[in-house]
Amino acid sequence: MIVKRWDDLTTRELYAVLKLRTDVFYVEQKVDDSELDWRDAEPSTLHLWIEEDGAPVAYLRVLQDAEPEYRDARRVIGRVVVHPEHRGRGLAQELLAAVVERFGDESMLLHAQSYIVPLYLRAGFEAVGDEFVEAGIPHQSMWRPGAAIG
Repeated sequence: MIVKRWDDLTTRELYAVLKLRTDVFYVEQKVDDSELDWRDAEPSTLHLWIEEDGAPVAYLRVLQDAEPEYRDARRVIGRVVVHPEHRGRGLAQELLAAVVERFGDESMLLHAQSYIVPLYLRAGFEAVGDEFVEAGIPHQSMWRPGAAIG
């Protein structure tokens, strides 16, 4: 697993990650919303991915918001993507486990495509609010409380 911030990404890594995201979100899922929102480049954003044969096959990013969107969750997981040929192998779960290990003492939020909600439930997230449609795809907001410290 590779974990980097924006300034540490090589041009090749950035291209490969954006290609994976574009191939899945735009080509496969026909998402019509903007993919590039400049949040990738924020100094606090963390990029995590798994490579095989030199190419990313699973990816997610972790944002840090100044103000929580829901309750106390300032960490926001997003752009979770797995290459179609590598699905069903637990790669997204592996990425989520790494995020929980790193930030598990903090509350986290994500907006899951509804069909994949069970994956996030297994990682300790709970559904909050009503299902909504984003980019033409049903989504569910999910929150994970921070672990008690001490």
